[in-house]
Amino acid sequence: MWGFKLVSLVLFLMASKVAAVTVTVSATASHPVPTTLAEMGDFMQNLVAPGTPAALAGWQAVNGANISVIAESDPVSVALPNALHVTVPSGTSGPVGFANTGFSGIKVNARDTYKASFYYRFPTRSRSNVRAVLSLQSTSGQIFGSASVQLSGSQTTWKQVTATITPKTSSGDISNLFSITFDGASTSGQAINFAMFSLFPPTFKNRENGMRVDIAEALAEAGPSFFRLPGGNNLEGQTPQTRWQWNATNEHRLIDFIQVGPLVDRPGYISILLPFGSCLLWQNQGREGDWGYINTDGLGLLEYLHWCEDVGMQPIMAIWAGYSLGGQSIAEGDLQPYIQQAADQINFVVGDPKKSAAAALRASLGHPEPFELNYVEVGNEDFFSTTYPYRWHDFVSALQPQFPKIHFIATTNPFSPIISPNPADYDIHVYQTPDWFAQNSFFYDTFEGEYAAISTNPDNIFGAPGTGRLTFPTMQSSAGEAAFMTGLERNSDIVFAASYAPLLGTPNLLAFDAGAVYRSTSYYVQKLFSLNRGDEYLPSTLPSTNGTLFWSVVRKTKTNQIIIKISNVAAAEAPVTFALPFKHVASTGTVQVLTGPATDSNTPESPNLIVPVNSTVHTGKTFTYTAPPVSVNVLTFTAS
Repeated sequence: MWGFKLVSLVLFLMASKVAAVTVTVSATASHPVPTTLAEMGDFMQNLVAPGTPAALAGWQAVNGANISVIAESDPVSVALPNALHVTVPSGTSGPVGFANTGFSGIKVNARDTYKASFYYRFPTRSRSNVRAVLSLQSTSGQIFGSASVQLSGSQTTWKQVTATITPKTSSGDISNLFSITFDGASTSGQAINFAMFSLFPPTFKNRENGMRVDIAEALAEAGPSFFRLPGGNNLEGQTPQTRWQWNATNEHRLIDFIQVGPLVDRPGYISILLPFGSCLLWQNQGREGDWGYINTDGLGLLEYLHWCEDVGMQPIMAIWAGYSLGGQSIAEGDLQPYIQQAADQINFVVGDPKKSAAAALRASLGHPEPFELNYVEVGNEDFFSTTYPYRWHDFVSALQPQFPKIHFIATTNPFSPIISPNPADYDIHVYQTPDWFAQNSFFYDTFEGEYAAISTNPDNIFGAPGTGRLTFPTMQSSAGEAAFMTGLERNSDIVFAASYAPLLGTPNLLAFDAGAVYRSTSYYVQKLFSLNRGDEYLPSTLPSTNGTLFWSVVRKTKTNQIIIKISNVAAAEAPVTFALPFKHVASTGTVQVLTGPATDSNTPESPNLIVPVNSTVHTGKTFTYTAPPVSVNVLTFTAS
C-alpha cells in the first residue's frame, strides 16, 4: 500500500468542443475506498529582536506612554526572554498605556465573551497599586467592552492576571484595538513590565487554548478524515536547533514541554497579537520560521490531538528525523537523542502512563487514555536530502519494535533511493504546472502527498502573482484538482490518503482575517469529494488520458447509492452518457454543481461568487448528463 497527500493545482482550459462520451459502469467493485481519502492540513513565522522597530509591530502607545520591547533581566520564562517595558511619563494625566491592533484586526462581537490574561511585574517596588483597565475599542476611541484588574506595586516577580471582557455592543468592522491603560496622574513616573498577553474569543468545543470557532467549523464542515501535524516544513526548521519539538532543549537549557504545556513556556515566532488557532495571542520571542508567516506555537501537540478528536479525524503525525531545511543532517552516530525524542513524542500520544513519563504527562494534562494514532511520518520532503537511507533505517528500526501497530511513512521518492526496512507507505509532494496535472490525471494508474495548482508559469511556479502565481484558487484550478482527484479515487487501493496543502492563508484552501473565513473554490471541491465518498470503487470506461473530461464512480453499499463525480476542465459543455448494469435504477437523483468563469475566485470582496448549487438530475439504466464548462459535478442516485 502506498500512502500519499495532496496539494492544489491549476489546469489550463481546453476551448475545443468535447464529443459525447459513453461510460459503461461495472456492478462489481474492484476495491474498497479507504476512509482516509480526504484531509485538512497544515500551519507556520519569524523572529524579532528586542529594541528594534519590528519588535513593536502591532503595538502602539496610548496618550504618550513610552513603550519598548526589552531583553528581560528576569524573564517570565526561558521560552519568552523578552518583555514589553512601559513607562508613564511624569506629569501625565488621563488614561495612559498601550494597545494592540491584532493580526489583521480584531473582531468584536457582543454575543461573545473574551478571556484576557497577561503577566506583569514592577522592575522597582512601588508603594501604590495600579488599576489597569483592559478594553476592546475602536480606533476612534469607542469602548465596546472593558474590565479592570489591580496590579500590586510590590509585585517585583512575575504574576499572571486574568479578566473577562463582555462587549455591550458589536463593532461594524475589524479595525479595533485591545488596550491596557492606567490613570496617568496616579502612575506618573512609574514603569511596569508585561509579558505573554492572551485574548481568546470563544473556542471550538470550548477547548482551553483551542481553535477559533469559524475556522474550525469550516474545516469540520468539509468532513475531513485525517489531519497531518505539525505540518510540512513547520517540522524541520532551518537548523536542528530551530526544528519543531514537542519538548525541547534550547542552548542546553531545558524548556519543558514546548508544545504541550502552558503557553508561557512556548516560544513563538514574532512579537504581535495573533488570531492563530482560535485565539489572539502575544508571544515575545520565537524560533525562526520557515516560510515567513506567523506561528506562536500556541497551537501545539495537545491542541492538535484534541482538534482531531473533536472532529473525528485521524492524526498523521510527523517526527523530526535528523534533517533541516538549511541542508544540515545529523550524523548517524549522533541520532540517538533525536530517536529518543521521537519515541517520547509517540508515547505522549499513545503510551501507557504507568510505563512512560511522556504518557504520564499526557495523563496529567487531562487525557489519561491514549489518543488514536496509526500513522507516523519520518521527516518531511526528504527527497531534498542525501542522508535519508541511514536516518530512515535507524529511526524505523528503533521505533517499529516499540510501536508495532503504527505505520511509518517514508518521505523520500518511492524506490529512489532504496531504503530499508522497506516502507509500506510513502508521502509524495508534487507542485507543478497546470499542464503537468492535466497530463498526469492517470499518474497512479502507472504509479500523492501535497498537491496544489499555485501558478500558471512552469518556469517560476513559486513566483509572485505578477509572474503567474495565483492569489486565490480559481474555478479552473479547482476543476483541475477535481480531475486529478478522480484519479486518486480510481486508485484508492494504492493511495490510502490525500491532503490539500497549504490549508489556511492565501492562496490556500481557506483564507481568513480577524473577521471572517473565506471558502475557496478548491475548498468546495474538497468538501464535495469528502462528503460524497463511497466504500467501493466501481470500474468503468476510462477517461481519455489526453482529454478534458474526467470521472469516477463509487458505491455506498449500505444505502445502494451510486455516486458519480465528473470534472470538466474545458471551456465548452461536455455531454457524457452512462450505461449502468443494475436491474433497478432510480429515475431521478441529485446533482451538486460547482461552476463559473475559468479565472474567477472566491475572495474577501466576493466570498460567495462560486458555490455549489444542488438540483435534480434525471437518471436511469442509461442516461446522459451534460457537464457545464469548467465544472465539478457530483451525481447521486440509488441503484440495485
